[in-house]
Amino acid sequence: MSGAPPVLELRDVRCAFGDHEVLRGISLSVHRHEVVALIGASGSGKSTLLRTANLLEHIGDGQVLLAGEDISDPRVDADAVRARIGTVFQAYNLFPHLSVLDNVTLAARLVHNVPRARAEARALDLLASIGLGAKAKAFPDTLSGGQQQRVAIVRAIATEPELLLLDEITSALDPELVGEVLDLVRRLKDDGATILMATHEMAFAREVADRVVFLDQGRVCETGPAREVLGTPREPRTREFLSRVLAP
Repeated sequence: MSGAPPVLELRDVRCAFGDHEVLRGISLSVHRHEVVALIGASGSGKSTLLRTANLLEHIGDGQVLLAGEDISDPRVDADAVRARIGTVFQAYNLFPHLSVLDNVTLAARLVHNVPRARAEARALDLLASIGLGAKAKAFPDTLSGGQQQRVAIVRAIATEPELLLLDEITSALDPELVGEVLDLVRRLKDDGATILMATHEMAFAREVADRVVFLDQGRVCETGPAREVLGTPREPRTREFLSRVLAP
């Protein structure tokens, strides 16, 4: 927040699928080293918002800026933009025919032209740091869901992206595997990563996020420090949503 532009900024972004407007004028920013959590009911626009941020969805109106550059300009090279952003989806999306090591190094080698030896050395360090060094030569189908998702996160950070987008990364996991994935996100925050994440893990959002953005029917209904939004929300719609998801 030292005068530099936000790492990511959305300005009045609108996105529709046919006649259905999914994002209805979304404006938000994510600053360097900040973790911002998107919360909201299914269909509120969280995943679509993330997909517009890395240009996987076409926006009908508004602007998306990455480090001050308007990446929503049609003349922008979308692949070059995505090379600056790490994205992890609900499904692990690992290549089943590649080893863990090859999955993690693929983008570094093919997109960023990092020599194989250097890419593999970094990948092995990252895998060792999360307790998966011994799985480097394994294939994805031999790993648990939690292990696969941690590999997907390591793959996303291996190229040292400016921004990390996490889309409900624990939703496909058995409850006992959720903790190991969230532990990795905690470590990324401690290391200073810049993260925009959609999550349904409210306790985790309260602990890790600097800010929470509550989306309701494609609009920002409330935003603020995580503990305020999740502890003492101002908006009736936010209170109603939290009373449902936090009910015992």
